[in-house]
Amino acid sequence: MQRHYSLLDRGLIQFDQGLRTLLGQPKTTGRENPAKTQEYIELSQGEKTISSRLMRVNHTGEVCAQALYQGQAFTAKLDKVKTQMEQAAAEENDHLDWCQQRLDDLGSHSSYLNPLFYAQSLAIGSIAGLIGDKWSLGFVAETEKQVVKHLDEHLQRLPDRDKASQAILQQMREDELHHATQALHSGGVELPKPIKFVMHLMSKVMTNTTYWM
Repeated sequence: MQRHYSLLDRGLIQFDQGLRTLLGQPKTTGRENPAKTQEYIELSQGEKTISSRLMRVNHTGEVCAQALYQGQAFTAKLDKVKTQMEQAAAEENDHLDWCQQRLDDLGSHSSYLNPLFYAQSLAIGSIAGLIGDKWSLGFVAETEKQVVKHLDEHLQRLPDRDKASQAILQQMREDELHHATQALHSGGVELPKPIKFVMHLMSKVMTNTTYWM
């Protein structure tokens, strides 16, 4: 029997998920980290610096994805859309955990700006959900399409010897494509070009700042 949560219960669940996202203890699906399938290679300090900066950007991207999905699930009108958002968020938690593990392996840290980007993305996701499920799903599809382009760029920029980071990003790319396709098949609509452009600008701000911080 499915349990029905009150608005307060759902708010507390969202708060717990937010803390887990920001403090590094997300609830994952239990999938194995793709980096563990790769042979260990000791990178030079220069290679570590490049990889850690790129993986820090990807980690923050997953923090934003968590916030977006959580906000959209909280305000979604249809139960099936809410369930889809929650499942996608669980898979994004895998990405978040993998990126954090890779940052630890590289001796680096996540972005100091994560709380700011989390709050911003949570608000955007909540608003998207309030506008309507078809627009919320369309927002997911467009977000994931932009993420795939961003991952393709990072796969080109990563040091050739950093097979561990490459394996993580390749699995993330596959999952993001699936989320985009699923959102469209569930009724998502194409977003207007001005909205896509604003989303692109916001993404640029996030990537350019977290690369250094």
